[in-house]
Amino acid sequence: MSIDPRVALQSLTTALEEHLIAASNRRGDGDPAVEAAFFAVADAFEVYDDALYEAYSEVTPLQVFDDDEDEDEESGIDDDEDLEIVED
Repeated sequence: MSIDPRVALQSLTTALEEHLIAASNRRGDGDPAVEAAFFAVADAFEVYDDALYEAYSEVTPLQVFDDDEDEDEESGIDDDEDLEIVED
């Protein structure tokens, strides 16, 4: 089932507005309302990006990163460093 990109965009806009409200009312680090709003934005963006692609074969210049990728960058872990070249 296809979603109209305009409907998906409206959902994304609403999610962004709710994130702003949650961020402005933050009650300390790790506020669950901010975290929930964060994930709602990410989910709404992915729906919009998929709908845009399905309807018009177009994408946005934005990307949602997984938490695992963020943790690797913060810890300095590079997946390429895990590879070892063995020569005979």
